Amino acid sequence: MLPGFNIMPHLNRPLKKTTAAHLFDRIRVIQCLLLFCIAFANMLPLRVAAQAKPVHLLIGTYTRKNAEGIYIYSFDPKTAELKQESAIKGVSNPSYLAVSPNNKFLYSVEESNGAGAKVSAFAFNAQTGAATYLNSRPSGGDGPCYVSVSETGSDVFVGNYGGGTLSVLHVQADGSLDSTAQTIVHQGSSVNKDRQEKPHVHSVVLSPDNHYLMVPDLGLDKVMIYRFDPAANQPLTPANPPAAAVKPGAGPRHIVFHPNGKFAYVTEEMAGSVAVFSYASGKLNPVQSVSMLPVGFKGQIGAADIHLSPDGKFLYASNRGDANEIVIYSIQPGSGMLKWVGRQSAFGKTPRNFVIDPTGNFLLVANQNTGNIFVFKRDARTGLLTLTKSKLDIDSPVCLKFVSE
Repeated sequence: MLPGFNIMPHLNRPLKKTTAAHLFDRIRVIQCLLLFCIAFANMLPLRVAAQAKPVHLLIGTYTRKNAEGIYIYSFDPKTAELKQESAIKGVSNPSYLAVSPNNKFLYSVEESNGAGAKVSAFAFNAQTGAATYLNSRPSGGDGPCYVSVSETGSDVFVGNYGGGTLSVLHVQADGSLDSTAQTIVHQGSSVNKDRQEKPHVHSVVLSPDNHYLMVPDLGLDKVMIYRFDPAANQPLTPANPPAAAVKPGAGPRHIVFHPNGKFAYVTEEMAGSVAVFSYASGKLNPVQSVSMLPVGFKGQIGAADIHLSPDGKFLYASNRGDANEIVIYSIQPGSGMLKWVGRQSAFGKTPRNFVIDPTGNFLLVANQNTGNIFVFKRDARTGLLTLTKSKLDIDSPVCLKFVSE
């Protein structure tokens, strides 16, 4: 209760004949209630922040130099402090990670060719941050670069960049991977004969309704679309239409959906742009394409990762090559279209991947070629980023994932 105000006697007092005094009395009661509501609303964000618990940060790496595998840190959403909890050693090039919906299992690609191209499963303790190896299965193609999990946790999807293929693997009750249920081989090429000489599957992301798998293929300049039926012998079948095309030579890489499920956003690696689509029932319809590059930019282009703020108001995309930055857009309500807000240096080279913490207050960037991870404070009102003092030095970090208890 606010100091100096006690509204209960006024609320419990029976109604009497209306007089000027009585009207003043009622007005004062209403003023008390309004002041209480305003004070409570102002205190609510502080209470939520105070109750925010540390979460686990999982870091996938390339193990070609000094990295040991997958690192697990705790992250304090109040202070941005990072503390190492454990590490999963012996896994080769865990360049992309996925966590099951119940936070009990972790899946990692092992980015290699031939027999070394695998997907590995781990049991994960969300209270302690410890992980235990379960098993590995072939990824179904060379260069696995992306892994995701179905909404129910029953299936794991993997995209193979080098092989131009994607696979579905069933998940067993203990979280381990069953034999491959299906592998699909893409066919075709596009206009850039150096980089688009054949298919290059770059990500595999389920639609918000869990019924369609979106597969950006850099080599085809298409987002391939598959109907997903987990009960079928062949879980994936081509949707109608089976693909959404981007501009020739754009090279689609990663896709993310808006929280309202009505829009999808795709980074176009080779063009350095973001393509905006409306989405409904497995269909992607082009809405907008915006450049991530400064006016007059002449350097090497390499658009990479893409994420939305939890409230769906801002979109962030990373640009590698010679730009090495995070580009920020506001999202227009209703249309889903993007408006440029600003750009933030990654303070390192090759920001291959980044992540926004569950509170939406911080954004962490993994710079692959300089071996560091920087933490930025995010302004929820403007979307802009400010560098904090929190930083990690880890060789070749290439994937960041948060896991809550």
